[in-house]
Amino acid sequence: MELNYIDFLVIGMFFLSMIIIGAYAYFKNKSSEDFFVAGGDLPWWLSGISHHVSGYSGAVFVAYAALAYTYGFSLYVWWAFTIGMSVIVTAKIFPVYWVRLRKRFKIQSPLEYLAIRYNVFTQQLIAWVGVVLKLFDVGAKWAAIAVLLNVTTGISFTYGILISGGVSLIYITIGGLWAVILTDLAQFVVQLVAGITMFVIVLSRFGGWDSIFEIWDKLPSENSQLFNDPYTVGFALVFLFINFLSYNGGSWPLATRYISSNTEREASKAAYLSGILYLIWPLILFFPMWAAPLILPGLDDPSESYGLLIQKLLPNGLIGLVIASLFANTMSMTSSDVNTISAVITRDILPVLSDRFKTKKNSLLSARITTFTFTLLTIIVAFQYEYFGGVLGLIVTWFGALLGPIAVPLLFGLIPVFRSCGPVAAIASVLAGLVAFTITKVLPMDSMALEVGLPVIVSMLVYSLMGWIFRKSVSKEVKDLEAAIAKV
Repeated sequence: MELNYIDFLVIGMFFLSMIIIGAYAYFKNKSSEDFFVAGGDLPWWLSGISHHVSGYSGAVFVAYAALAYTYGFSLYVWWAFTIGMSVIVTAKIFPVYWVRLRKRFKIQSPLEYLAIRYNVFTQQLIAWVGVVLKLFDVGAKWAAIAVLLNVTTGISFTYGILISGGVSLIYITIGGLWAVILTDLAQFVVQLVAGITMFVIVLSRFGGWDSIFEIWDKLPSENSQLFNDPYTVGFALVFLFINFLSYNGGSWPLATRYISSNTEREASKAAYLSGILYLIWPLILFFPMWAAPLILPGLDDPSESYGLLIQKLLPNGLIGLVIASLFANTMSMTSSDVNTISAVITRDILPVLSDRFKTKKNSLLSARITTFTFTLLTIIVAFQYEYFGGVLGLIVTWFGALLGPIAVPLLFGLIPVFRSCGPVAAIASVLAGLVAFTITKVLPMDSMALEVGLPVIVSMLVYSLMGWIFRKSVSKEVKDLEAAIAKV
C-alpha cells in the first residue's frame, strides 16, 4: 500500500493528539482515585463510549474481516449482537453493583472486593494470574500494531513498537484513566468518521441504499444466514455467556468503566449506550467487509480483505484516516488494559507484599510508577515477540479462553444466590477451567462451540458444585458485603 505525505500527516496528527490529551488529563489527577477511577465522577456518555470502544482491537479489521468475508452476516449475530444484549439486559444489575462497591468499600480495582468476599489468597491468585497473562497479551497487541504499521506504511517493526507503545506509555502514565477515557472519545470519533466513509463509498459502488439488501443476492446463500457452520446456534449461545461475563466486568477494564461512574443511574445509562452502539454500529462497520467478496473475489488470505479495500477504494488522506482508526481501536484496548492492570498491581498486589503501600501517601506517584513499569515491560515483551513464536500465541489464546474461569468467581461472587460459594469454590473453578482448556487443546473437538465453551462451562459448574459441597455459614463480612451490594 502506497501512502503519501497527507496520509502520514493524518497518522502523525493522530498520535500527537493522544499525547496532547494525556498532558491535559495530567492536571485532572490529584490522587490514585483520580488516576484509576477518574475520582468516581465519570459522565455516563463518556463511560458508555469508552466501554464500547474498549471492546474493539485491530482484530476487528483483520481476523473478523476474514470471518465476514468467508462466513458473512453470522459474525454480527454471535459477536456484536450477543455483546449488545449481554450489556443491555444486565444494565441495572452489575453496573449498579460496581458503583455500590466503590462507594461502600472505596475500591479502585475490580479485584479489591475479593479479599472480603473470599480471602486474600484467592484474591492474590486471580490477580497474579491475570497480571502475568495480560503482560503477554498487551505485548502481543503492540507487536500486532507494529506489524500493521509495517504493512501499511513501511515503518520498521522496531519503530512501530516504539511509536505505538511509546505514545501510549506517555499518555497513560501522565494522564491515568482520564487520559484513557478522553483518548477513547477521540478514537471513537476517528473510528466513526473512517467507518462511515467506507460505508458510504461501498454503498455508492453498488448503487445506493438498496444495495444494503441487494448484495446478499449476489453472495453465496449461506453468507446471509444468521448462523453459518461452524458458527452455529450453540456457538452463539456459548459466546453469549462468555460476553455476559466479559462485558459486565469479567474483563477488568470494562468493570472499571462502571466503578468510575458517579451514580448507579449513570452507570446503567453508560451500559445502555454501550449496548445500543454494539447493536447498531457494527452493522455499518462490517458492511464493507460483507461486500468484500464482490469487490475482491477469490482472495487466498481473507484477513487482508479490509486492507485491500482501503487501498482500492480510498484516496490518499482518507487512507491515513482509516489506518489511524485501526491504531485507535487497538490502542484503546491496550491502554484500558494497562490502566486497570496497574490498578490491580497498586491496590491488590503491592499492599500484600509490603505495608508501606497501604498508606495513601504518595499513592499517585506509586500509581504512575506502576503504570510506567508495566507498560514498559509489555513493550519489552513485544520486542521479543518473534522469539516467543507459537508460545506467545498460545499464551494469548489461553488468556481469551480463560477469561471465563477467571471471571466466574469475580462476577458471580456479586450475586446473592451464590453466597455459599467460598474460597474453595473460587480457586477450584479457576483451576478446573485451566484443566478443561488443556483438554480442548490435547483432544480433537468436533464442535467449535464445545472447544470455546468447555473451559467456562466447567468453571461455572465446578464453582456451583463446590459451593454446594463446601457450604458453610456466611461470615459477617460477607453478609455486610452482600447487604451493601443489595443496598439493604
